[in-house]
Amino acid sequence: MMFLYVLKLKYIGRLLQVAIMLIGVLMSMNSTAHPHSWIDMKTEIQGDGKQITGFLMTWEFDAMTSAYMLDGEDLSAKNKAQTLQDLADSIMTNMTTNHYLTYFYEGGKPVKYALAKQGTLVQDKIKATLQFYLPLAEPLVLSDKSLKLLIYDPSYYVDMSWPAKNAVQLSPELNQYCKLSLIEATPTSEQLAYVMSLPVDAERDNAIGELFTQSAIINCKP
Repeated sequence: MMFLYVLKLKYIGRLLQVAIMLIGVLMSMNSTAHPHSWIDMKTEIQGDGKQITGFLMTWEFDAMTSAYMLDGEDLSAKNKAQTLQDLADSIMTNMTTNHYLTYFYEGGKPVKYALAKQGTLVQDKIKATLQFYLPLAEPLVLSDKSLKLLIYDPSYYVDMSWPAKNAVQLSPELNQYCKLSLIEATPTSEQLAYVMSLPVDAERDNAIGELFTQSAIINCKP
C-alpha cells in the first residue's frame, strides 16, 4: 500500500509527491477486483560464505502505474535525470515506515534492516523501474536455521511478484553455501472470490497481501 500513498504526494507537495502515485491508478480504474497495480521484481540476496548482508532490489512498475508516477514531471533532456532521482528519493523516504514492503525471517523470527541505499529510478520506454540496496541492520551469520523472504503490499492493492524462478537469486558467493527455492502462493477459492469482490473504495484489509505472496526459502550449510 506504500506505493498507493506515493501517487498522492504529487498533488500535496514535493516531499509527498511520489507517495500517492498509485492512488491515482486506484481511483481511475473501473474494475472492482484487486490488485490495481503490478510490480515485477528481481532480487539478489547478497553475502559470502559466512553471512548474508542484504538485498539488491529491482522493481519494474506496470505501464499504467509508471504513467501516473511520471505524469506532469519535467522529463526534458536537461532535467530528466534530476527529476527521476528526486522521485526515487521520495519513494525511498516514504517506504522506511513500511519496512520497504520486505519481510525476512530466520527460524520464524524477523530480521531487521538498516536504511536502504542507492535508490534510483529509471525510465525505459513506457515503464519505470526502481532499484535500491537494502542492507541488514547487522550481517546475518549463516546457520542451519531456515530463512524466508517475502516482498508484498499487505493490502494487495499492488501485486508484487518474481515473474520467474531466476528472478530471485543468491549472490555467487552465497550460492556455494546456500540453496534457494521459490514457493508460489496457494490462496483458496474462497480467498480468491473475496479479493475479486472487493470494491475500489473498500476499507484496507492488511491480511490479504500475504495470502497471494511468493516465498523465497533459503537453507544454508555454514
